[in-house]
Amino acid sequence: MSDIFLFVIASVVMILLFASFFKLLILSQQKKINYQQGLQQLREQQHKQLIESAVRSEEEERLRIAEQLHDEIGALLSAAKLHVVGIKNSSLPANEAKLHITAKELLDEAIQKVRSISHNLHSSILTNFGLNEAIAHFVHTTCSQIIETTINLDSSYTVKDSEGDISTLRLVQELIQNILKHAMPTYLIISSKFADNQLVILINHDGEGLSQQEFESLRYKTLGLGLRNIQNRLILLEGTIFFQKNQSSFTINLTIPKK
Repeated sequence: MSDIFLFVIASVVMILLFASFFKLLILSQQKKINYQQGLQQLREQQHKQLIESAVRSEEEERLRIAEQLHDEIGALLSAAKLHVVGIKNSSLPANEAKLHITAKELLDEAIQKVRSISHNLHSSILTNFGLNEAIAHFVHTTCSQIIETTINLDSSYTVKDSEGDISTLRLVQELIQNILKHAMPTYLIISSKFADNQLVILINHDGEGLSQQEFESLRYKTLGLGLRNIQNRLILLEGTIFFQKNQSSFTINLTIPKK
């Protein structure tokens, strides 16, 4: 009887020891997992802070360049135009009169381009009129004279998110500039939909676009500077992007959460 009792006691002790060891092992693994997760979160936070700092510096540099373009280059071009306009066309020979007209037209075009570039860099339209108007202005000034463009942006989007909207505008600008540079489309359609605290922007074109797989492989490469800029903006916005090939066109789906 005593042997059986001792055996039971020993078995219970062994089971308790095993259970305690197993519990300690689980706790140790859980601590290790929690530590690794905390370390990963810290790395992601530091990475995001570095991106935020780089993006902020980029915006400050854009502002500086925009102000110089507007205040210095724009002023010089305007002064040059005044001098050209001050020359009486009627007193010039026919060939010089044509050159005078051409010079005035070129100065007008240069002044307009400087203003347009300055506005796009400064984001003053976004600040004063909102994201939709800023996107529409950029598409109009950049694309409308080159290819057929259609703009259909959701007017219900009125969220006041200055930093988020600036990053969204830069994303759209980068994507459209890449399309114009590499895809060679004949038309561009940009639309948006705002619902359930998500802003979805669709860019459709008939050029040579990227697939999602190609984007995933190119966005971290050194040569893909524009794609890496897109990736950095997406990290800040906590958004997603999806490239899709349709039957005769390409669509870029940009989804950005909005609080």
